[in-house]
Amino acid sequence: MTSAIQTQDLVKKYRKVTAVDQLNLEVPEGSIYALVGPNGAGKTTAIKILMNIFPPTSGHAEVLGTDSRSVAGPAFTSIGYVSENQGLPDWMCVAAFLEYLRPFYPAWDRDLEDAMVKQYDLPRDRKLGKLSRGMRMKAALVSSLAYHPKLVVLDEPFGGLDPLVRDELIEGLLERASETTIFVSSHDLAEVENVASHVGYLEDGKLRFSEEMAALTARFREVELTFDAAPVLPDKWPEGWIQAAASGSVVRFIESRFQEERTRADIGRVFGIARDVTFTPMTLRAIFLAMAKSGRVRGA
Repeated sequence: MTSAIQTQDLVKKYRKVTAVDQLNLEVPEGSIYALVGPNGAGKTTAIKILMNIFPPTSGHAEVLGTDSRSVAGPAFTSIGYVSENQGLPDWMCVAAFLEYLRPFYPAWDRDLEDAMVKQYDLPRDRKLGKLSRGMRMKAALVSSLAYHPKLVVLDEPFGGLDPLVRDELIEGLLERASETTIFVSSHDLAEVENVASHVGYLEDGKLRFSEEMAALTARFREVELTFDAAPVLPDKWPEGWIQAAASGSVVRFIESRFQEERTRADIGRVFGIARDVTFTPMTLRAIFLAMAKSGRVRGA
């Protein structure tokens, strides 16, 4: 599978601060890739390098097969970029703003523009500076999707938006997902959990983890075992079991390499027969909390 974005040992330093540290990232073409992590993790810096807003200190990045340091002018006819603090010409009304942009994009689709303006209920005669934050983000998204870009890069696009507006923006993005690659950064795992096909976790400038979402959620389960009497606990737990704890006749742990047949066999080998065994799927947030607490994110 080809990559829409690829970085190799990418580094960005500000004097003694390393904002991006040896970043090796691959975003498959056609994917919806979520780069998640806490505020200050380096997500925005990484995106600004990709968009050629900042130069890297060292390393290499490619966007749609082009060196990130050459991303400019015509390259942006294939890239849509929306940031959390998107700068818009506040004195322009929505209609004038979109009219101004059309000549810059040979593939601009007026029918798509009209459909999205209607879908988002954007007031064409209202000045951008008079719009709510949610409406401004909608205008920015229309201006970045109307020309059918091959790649859409979104830097914290949903921050501070009410749930209804956020869902409307996500719906508009998903309608375009079949024709583009979407790369979105967020510090809110719940925002991307039901959208992303791939997820990467950035912390302290380092990519701690990157995996297909389906594979990640498939291999994690909360496990609860109930016995007739308090079991004898092992000196060493199986490698895939994390946060193991016992209370009386109940044992709980998180299985990070879940395969039901193998997991049941491991339980039988460690404890013998349990009276009751439950496997509970986990949210993305719960998975990353468990990994962080156990040190697995840092070791991934």
